[in-house]
Amino acid sequence: MTKLSFAAALLGAAVVGAVAAVVVQPLVAPTGEMQEPAVSQAVPAPEEKTAAAVAAAEETAAAAMDKEAPATTAEPASAEADEAAMVAEEGDVVAIVNGQNIYESDLLAFIQNLPPQQRRQVQMLMPQILDQLVNNALTTEAGRAAGLADDADVQRRVAKIEDLIVGQTYLQRAIEARVTEEKREAAYQKFLEENPPKRQLRARHILVKTEEEAKEVIVALDGGADFATLAKERSTGPSGPNGGELPPFQIGQMVPEFSDAAFAMEVGSYSKEPVQTQFGFHVILLEDSSMTEPPAKSEVAQQLDEQLDQAAVLEVQEELRVGAAVEILFGKSAADATPEGGGEADPDAGDPAATPKVLPEGTPEGGGGRSRHQQLDRNKPA
Repeated sequence: MTKLSFAAALLGAAVVGAVAAVVVQPLVAPTGEMQEPAVSQAVPAPEEKTAAAVAAAEETAAAAMDKEAPATTAEPASAEADEAAMVAEEGDVVAIVNGQNIYESDLLAFIQNLPPQQRRQVQMLMPQILDQLVNNALTTEAGRAAGLADDADVQRRVAKIEDLIVGQTYLQRAIEARVTEEKREAAYQKFLEENPPKRQLRARHILVKTEEEAKEVIVALDGGADFATLAKERSTGPSGPNGGELPPFQIGQMVPEFSDAAFAMEVGSYSKEPVQTQFGFHVILLEDSSMTEPPAKSEVAQQLDEQLDQAAVLEVQEELRVGAAVEILFGKSAADATPEGGGEADPDAGDPAATPKVLPEGTPEGGGGRSRHQQLDRNKPA
């Protein structure tokens, strides 16, 4: 299975951005700055399959990048098979410009490069997006006819994009080679060990403002009143209309006073004394106590794959740095910027300290990452 890790996806985003700077500009303008142009008859509306793919890209560009690619371990049996595999990867034809096809994959790549606000409006912007793809195809055709494919500036920019793609492909294949099914299974078993089953309760409660009201509820229950009926009549909490029913909860997921009281009760019993919290006074009915079921491997597969991919990326990067001659010149003066192994600094290099480099717009100043486990929000008894 071929898929981009989070790090490879970041590198892939850089590739998309670099390509966009060459062939995708100008981007579609925000909706407030444009009027919908008429769609040429040469630009057919996308088919249902394309619309479904676009809807996925609308939620997140990463979702489209995470689609499985065809296996690359086996060579195509023939030129026809090779062409069929390429067509399947490119998707449907969404437009034809002077005999040249624009494919669904081109459409998705364009959408992935849009700002988040425009990606959320992709269905509404579809006529303009298709129009821009047609314009891109026409300008590319004109540029090639003018001989710009051999232009020195074009070749220089293409070489930079090629470097990014080569690096991305190397990293992606290194991840695929290292993240094996054995490692996935080991990661899953470790996850189960670190996340053992926990006791989980199902309960109802009646929330009132005063202790006296809570004691009146307990007296009514002692007299045989139905708990759910009393909750609907007396509870001031949002769960009152549902008979006071709460979602299943574990230790620490409710406020301490409520949690301590509930976990000290026996199934089928109700609290004999009011339980006071910051929300008021509660009368609790414990309906069930059980142990949580461990998640299936498929349920945590994406989370575990991301962790394994990240570890593989760090391994590759550390290995590549061993023995590599690396010198960071940013922020150093010309006197300090001496190449490794001695020698004089280039007098034409200038003084980086005197002329600080400006990071590209959108470049983060620090790294980012994902927490291994999502934190549980503390549920409040409704």
